[in-house]
Amino acid sequence: MNLLDFLNVPVFAQAAPAGGGLSMLVMPIALIAIMYFLMIRPQMKRAKEHKAMLDKLSRGDEVITSGGIAGTVTDIGDNFITLEVADGVRVRVQKGAIGNVLPKGTLKSA
Repeated sequence: MNLLDFLNVPVFAQAAPAGGGLSMLVMPIALIAIMYFLMIRPQMKRAKEHKAMLDKLSRGDEVITSGGIAGTVTDIGDNFITLEVADGVRVRVQKGAIGNVLPKGTLKSA
């Protein structure tokens, strides 16, 4: 017996567990389902609500943009909205930049 025989350990292959292929297929499907319900679905819901809010905009609505500019809607186009931010000061912003519609009278009280 040689000294190197103690370091050289024989390794034997084991039989594959039954149903191993199916369990390897279930895990990625479960991860995709979890990602859908935790990330993709809520984002689609928020986008749908934002689009509905933009479709309901009308003249005289008080809004705040995603950049923090608050103003009253004076004109609505297909892609742009004109906001009056002060007396006689009008700013054109993209429709998608509207973050929230404020309750009526919010800007007058501020």
